[in-house]
Amino acid sequence: MNKDTILEQLNLKSDHPLLLKELMQQLDLPKEAQREVKNQLRALVQEGVIVKVRGNRYGLPDKMNLVAGRLKGHRDGYGFILPEEEGETDIYISERHMNGAMSGDRVVARIEGFKSGGRREGSIIRILERAHKTLVGRFEAGRRFGFVIPSDKRIGQDLVVSPKDALSAQNGDIVSAQILVYPEEGRNPEGKIVKILGRPDDPRIDTEIVISSCGLSREFPSEVNEEAKKIGDHVSPSMCEGRIDLRTLPTVTIDGEKARDFDDAISIEKTTQGGYRLWVHIADVAHYIPQETALDREAYQRGTSVYFPDTVVPMFPEKLSNGICSLKPDEDRLTLTAEMEFDSAGKQVGERLYESVIRSNERMTYTAVARICADDDGETRLRYAALLPQFDGMLALAMQLRKNRLSRGSLDFDLPEPEIILNLTGETINIIREERNVAHQIIEAFMLAANETVAGYLTDRDIPILYRIHETPDPDRISDFNDLIKVFGYTPRKRERLQPKDLSEILEEVKGKPEERLIHQVLLRTMKQARYSAENRGHFGLASEVYAHFTSPIRRYPDLVVHRILKRVLKASIKVAEKETWNARLVEIALQTSRRERIAVDAERDVIQRKKVKFMADKVGEIYPGFISGIAPYGFFVELEGFFVEGLVHVSALHDDYYHYDESRHTFIGAKRRRQFRLGDPVRICVEKVDLENLQIDFSVVEEKQRKQPAASKKKDRLRRGGKRKPKKARARKKK
Repeated sequence: MNKDTILEQLNLKSDHPLLLKELMQQLDLPKEAQREVKNQLRALVQEGVIVKVRGNRYGLPDKMNLVAGRLKGHRDGYGFILPEEEGETDIYISERHMNGAMSGDRVVARIEGFKSGGRREGSIIRILERAHKTLVGRFEAGRRFGFVIPSDKRIGQDLVVSPKDALSAQNGDIVSAQILVYPEEGRNPEGKIVKILGRPDDPRIDTEIVISSCGLSREFPSEVNEEAKKIGDHVSPSMCEGRIDLRTLPTVTIDGEKARDFDDAISIEKTTQGGYRLWVHIADVAHYIPQETALDREAYQRGTSVYFPDTVVPMFPEKLSNGICSLKPDEDRLTLTAEMEFDSAGKQVGERLYESVIRSNERMTYTAVARICADDDGETRLRYAALLPQFDGMLALAMQLRKNRLSRGSLDFDLPEPEIILNLTGETINIIREERNVAHQIIEAFMLAANETVAGYLTDRDIPILYRIHETPDPDRISDFNDLIKVFGYTPRKRERLQPKDLSEILEEVKGKPEERLIHQVLLRTMKQARYSAENRGHFGLASEVYAHFTSPIRRYPDLVVHRILKRVLKASIKVAEKETWNARLVEIALQTSRRERIAVDAERDVIQRKKVKFMADKVGEIYPGFISGIAPYGFFVELEGFFVEGLVHVSALHDDYYHYDESRHTFIGAKRRRQFRLGDPVRICVEKVDLENLQIDFSVVEEKQRKQPAASKKKDRLRRGGKRKPKKARARKKK
């Protein structure tokens, strides 16, 4: 008895929720099958596919006006359920209908009506899975009990801690607490402190808060470390048997200055036909980590490495990620190679995929390669003279591949990213634009080519694969984006079926314009999130029909999965039964790795936001230029030029007029003076308030601040600017 049979019975052949006994009768099953059916029902309920209702009856959610999904809480107590069914809209849950659920929980909700604007409204009736086993927050000691106030403000309930479970925490300490009793209606959660993370003024506490809040760990279980220790530090001759030997081929790695895990290397040569042969070598992590080992299970649970400004939470122990799996120079390394041939126009005309062994000649940095390829730096070119033909070839091929990719409609979001500069104590001393040069474009072009090649190779052979997909944006979001660009005078592209080229043309139009960065940001928010899937749905953002992740198996579990499948195919054909096994597993792997990626992205973003807010803490009263980066009915957001810091100018802080929000024009307009604050407008602001606990920054418009300045202060300002006092007699005459 499988799940599909049960679902078919509930969907097609029953007109009401069924008892277990009724389901057994309708399926004509013997009494001996009851335990198996019960286990299948329990699993389906846990997955949220079916719902168990009063009277121990089972039914399908959509037939009972129910929706399963994950709860996203809001600091004000209400929340939204993000449905698991594709295409379903969010459901608003008021604070009184939370029924003990916490932000992040998987829940089932009943649809009970609609709010203004057509948004569905409901109440939570069952919690399927708790998202939190622990909470991180600030400890406050009380007379009889203590409280942990969660750092994640989306969790609206404080955790109650008895004195015996307080672990000697002092008032104000940042702690991690285990949840012993989950909240119920009218009752807070209860727990015990398991670790004191530090004081709130410690510069490194931001990262510790996020690591603990997200359930991340820099430490590995003992059984994982034991397995890692058993893996050798060198490639033996026997390991190279059956592999193509590329150790004499000129090869380099190109990474950031601080990188230590080098999972990709490049080789290139010019062909006699005027094109190029490109080798992309990727660390053969799968050789060292078989499936279902402790190392594999831990990597699956982690899903990805997580990178913070001051540390990294790796997917594998450093002995592997920075050791035998890292493609270090002058050391033999096992790799999987994608060998690709391109003609003079950058069109791919051939490919070979195989297991290999390489020996990298140089560990290059992005900066050094940019000096060679873009700056024509004589000293750097002399230092790497033996490899200059390779770098010149890389530049020529990469730029042609990039040109071809953009011409087919690939979206090139040239958005600056912030780089957090820390001192030795971990304190943020500056926020600068992260460097992105021609060397980054070279590696990007070659990694995209390798990923597409591997995905196409396996798809053409009807092999199950874990795809990286990016679906077409929702029509409503595109409609909103079109309304925005019309405000700036651009013509929306209207087609029955949106193509990437439609949007890439707009990005080309705005290039070099003042509103370029803003439109890039808004379009990026319009896009759906890329994710992993066992089903190929193409990659909209890259304008690619078939795409997978292959090039980073040290830090991404999906790449390791693709490696295992490819290695299996290279050795022998896959039979039907094995394909079916992979198809079933890939669905589960796609869900897990997509979820872990989302956690990693949110964690990285959270730490950066905390660093930004702390960086601004001592800048209250200072004035900065910026631009309006977002508008809402309650005010507008301003991003500071050069700092990548965003704050809110609340509408109540605009004192020179009554302002109303024009949603269609993304503008605040003064009722009397008709002054406008429009999305994208430059504006000078003053930092009014920095709220470290809620991670919020409040701004005011400088002109407004000057208008409400006291007369005495204005007189002092005039004197500082060199203005002279009027003689007493002159002032007296004017008074008359």
